[in-house]
Amino acid sequence: VQLQASGGGLVQPGGSLALSCAASGFTFSRYAMAWFRQAPGKERDFVAAITWSSGLSYYADSVKGRFTISRENAKNMVYLQMNSLKPEDTAVYYCATDRRIFYSGSDYNREVMEMWGKGTQVTVSS
Repeated sequence: VQLQASGGGLVQPGGSLALSCAASGFTFSRYAMAWFRQAPGKERDFVAAITWSSGLSYYADSVKGRFTISRENAKNMVYLQMNSLKPEDTAVYYCATDRRIFYSGSDYNREVMEMWGKGTQVTVSS
């Protein structure tokens, strides 16, 4: 079982980045997927989640309207499009898979994530 995030980098405030996460080793299409982030000295926080069927997506208030989560079940991929980036978005971003099969609710936190990928660094700075 593996999750591999990529796409991070350095971007100026107001810029955009697109993160990708490749999944393998499990039946990807049965599980909700999420992105979390962790800034230096802070806890790992929820950013966005998308249900197994892509029918519903959820966002932290801090990124709502700026970030978009999506997935391609045929490719075992989940994405995070980040627009209008702010310095406070600087963090290591992690993709994760929910442990609840066919879950379509709105409750996402670290405790319900089954697997984590290695993070990708996003730095927003001028």
